[in-house]
Amino acid sequence: MPLSSIGDPIARMDCQNIRIQNGFKLTRVGVTGVKKPVTVKRGNKTVTLTCNFDIFVNLPSSQKGSHLSRNLEVVSEIVDQTIREPVSGLEVLSAQICKLLLERHEYASYSETHVTADYFLEKITPSGKRTLEPYQLMAKAVSKRDNGIKKMIGVRVTGMTACPCAMETIRDELLGEKGSSCADFPTITHNQRNVTTVMIEVPEEYDVEADDLIEIVERSFSSPTYEILKRSDEARIVLRAHSNPKFVEDVVREILSQILERYGHLPDDVVVTVRSESEESIHKHNAFAERITTMKELKNDQVIFY
Repeated sequence: MPLSSIGDPIARMDCQNIRIQNGFKLTRVGVTGVKKPVTVKRGNKTVTLTCNFDIFVNLPSSQKGSHLSRNLEVVSEIVDQTIREPVSGLEVLSAQICKLLLERHEYASYSETHVTADYFLEKITPSGKRTLEPYQLMAKAVSKRDNGIKKMIGVRVTGMTACPCAMETIRDELLGEKGSSCADFPTITHNQRNVTTVMIEVPEEYDVEADDLIEIVERSFSSPTYEILKRSDEARIVLRAHSNPKFVEDVVREILSQILERYGHLPDDVVVTVRSESEESIHKHNAFAERITTMKELKNDQVIFY
């Protein structure tokens, strides 16, 4: 731009607002990796979480660019308030951000927010020792102009699975025909570190507790895992896991069953996503299973199963 045009009002016009020809609309434009502290108060528990935000709006074909600074302004305005007035949940915060994004981006008809945060819960090891264990919280909200907001809460949990297939093969190999009758024989198999993610849509008048989701996932592993373990703890965990061998498919199905039992009162159109991956120890690949469904489909599955 020549220096002589700096004072020209047309030259100073935002580049993003320039109308273009032969443009294509874009599904999502925004910023990722925005870090902010968020204070959450749920019941009698208040925690400050270090959160990562990804914030998007759609872009029409007539507009050259999105005003990305507005996304950062929205996050700062809403998140900074939580220091004085804690929010009730990350999914609620995500919904607030989505709503304000559409107010600030008048050309957009869609907004989307993702939030992740490290989270710690006190757990008790098999020997009775207290320990703080790490998890990850996740939240998501999407908003369509004049069509409401949908929000979701989720968790990512790490645990342990023991392979039932190798267990049966080893038992047959070592015991031959006696294998099927030797239930007390020490069960040998290979182990896997399992990482499971659960996301549930949360309607406006309902609550879903992240702590409950963590408990559901950990109950679905062959065994939970812990950061600090003494030898006696290690032995108990290995024995627990090998007494409860599971495929990655078993983990997902057990979680779905518990979600239906715990949250069966949620509306039929509520979306549930369960994704589990076992990091193999004797293969160079991993095992994976997933179900994306609704509460209605889960209820119908249960009727068919029984």
